[in-house]
Amino acid sequence: MYKWLKYILTGFLSVPMLYGVWLLLRCLVFDYFTIPTSSMCPTLEPGDKVIVNKLLMGARIYSNLDFNLSGQELESWRTKGLRPLRHNDIVVFNFPHHDWHISFVINNVFCKRVVALPGDSLSIVDGHYRNNNYEGTLGLEEEQRKLENTPDSLLWQPLLPTIPHHERFGWTIRNFGPMYMPRKGDIMTVTPYEATLYNIFLAWEIGKPITCDWDTGEVWAGDKLLKRHCWQHNYYFMAGDNVLDSNDSRYWGLVPEEYVVGVVGYVYKNNTL
Repeated sequence: MYKWLKYILTGFLSVPMLYGVWLLLRCLVFDYFTIPTSSMCPTLEPGDKVIVNKLLMGARIYSNLDFNLSGQELESWRTKGLRPLRHNDIVVFNFPHHDWHISFVINNVFCKRVVALPGDSLSIVDGHYRNNNYEGTLGLEEEQRKLENTPDSLLWQPLLPTIPHHERFGWTIRNFGPMYMPRKGDIMTVTPYEATLYNIFLAWEIGKPITCDWDTGEVWAGDKLLKRHCWQHNYYFMAGDNVLDSNDSRYWGLVPEEYVVGVVGYVYKNNTL
């Protein structure tokens, strides 16, 4: 009787211990997510499950667990990783743009491909990604060729314009940039061009709204003239492989490094279709 009681007690205590180990592994080593949309097709289909490796760039550890589902500042630090992000990595990240300002929402995550790293200049030429620091193909060439060969008349017109959604730029998903990816420590001269292109990122880092006057060439952070800015974060351009139907950096902007959860290491394909 005593032996059976011992087995039962051991099993009962093992359940919370195993669950604790499971949670610890998900925090420090890996996590998993289900792909909800077709933005990464044909690489990832809706219903596919991805295993995210957190060891590569380091696991993100929250220093504040009081999460606000309407958005907040991200308070975290990252463990030492094995390598930085690379071109063409597929990553999961917290969507950083809410009501045209940067904020963190705990379970609002996207999965996209990295097409530009901090220090890169990215362009889109006839629908194809071009990066001054990468000679290979970014994303899927065949999908970008579809965009190149699809006339505007067959596209939903709101899909064409891209950031910064300003008449002085006129960038589209066909022809875009070049756009420089800010790198931590970079010192950038700020004119109305930069103030318009990087508006919400400058506002986030400085903590004041950014306004500018194209006629005078002046830029203000709040009520103070802004002529230069030293970037405090690294930024990435994230894009879906399905360039004809992907809600990505072309439309809402860059992703701060702190918002990246990890790199997709394994895909479990959904075979129910």
